[in-house]
Amino acid sequence: MRSLPLLLALALAGCQFQNSESANTPLTPEITVSAAASLKNAFDEISRLYESRTGTKVVFNYGASGVLQKQIENAAPVDVFASAGARQMDALERAGLILPETRRDFARNTLVLIVPHDAAFVPDSLTQLNDSRLQRLAIGNPKTVPAGQYAQQSLVKLGLWPQLASRLVLAEDVRQVLDYVARGEADAGLVYASDVALMRDAVRVVASAPEDSHDPILYPIAVIKDSRQKESAQRFVEFVLSPEGQAILQHKGFQGVSEK
Repeated sequence: MRSLPLLLALALAGCQFQNSESANTPLTPEITVSAAASLKNAFDEISRLYESRTGTKVVFNYGASGVLQKQIENAAPVDVFASAGARQMDALERAGLILPETRRDFARNTLVLIVPHDAAFVPDSLTQLNDSRLQRLAIGNPKTVPAGQYAQQSLVKLGLWPQLASRLVLAEDVRQVLDYVARGEADAGLVYASDVALMRDAVRVVASAPEDSHDPILYPIAVIKDSRQKESAQRFVEFVLSPEGQAILQHKGFQGVSEK
């Protein structure tokens, strides 16, 4: 019968071998992508295909682009940033927080006016938003939400901002605007065209904001300078820009960057 010291020595050797083996086993790579809330449906589908092709897991942090920008400025561990507006990406580039050579515009969108399906008053253009029958207009908070910034630009350009300021319901992201209108908590709202498909049974589009009333709605993407997974992050950016990634985005209601 083996002695106790020998058994302990063998057990210890086994543990050391297992630890060494575990240390040499590569972990599944993982990247964190901070993306505008309006991208959720499209990016969830893109990530599933990307993960199956590369073996790299994608963890998403969705929210208002301005909030995500501030998180990155405060050293949040992010590998890729996808914004719903150039302003937030411009700020990060000026601060030296992205790799500028990786920055690309990957999608366009349209700002549309929605109302509940059972709305009593249905404006047929943004110019009718000052009608007294419309008491609550939901938009994203212009301080942090690009859709809200585009909405503000349109309303200012059309001369409606002063009259509507007291009727505005400010949302934390564009999806919350959609929820407010779908639940009847707002009489109308300004959202992206790509968002409407999520609640076609509850809301309907009644007009589009004139394209010349706001900045172009472009979505830029870039790798964060301090990313610890730069190669995987760059591959994700390239996949979003690939024909497969673009097809998914267009299926979800976005437009290609070259479309007019």
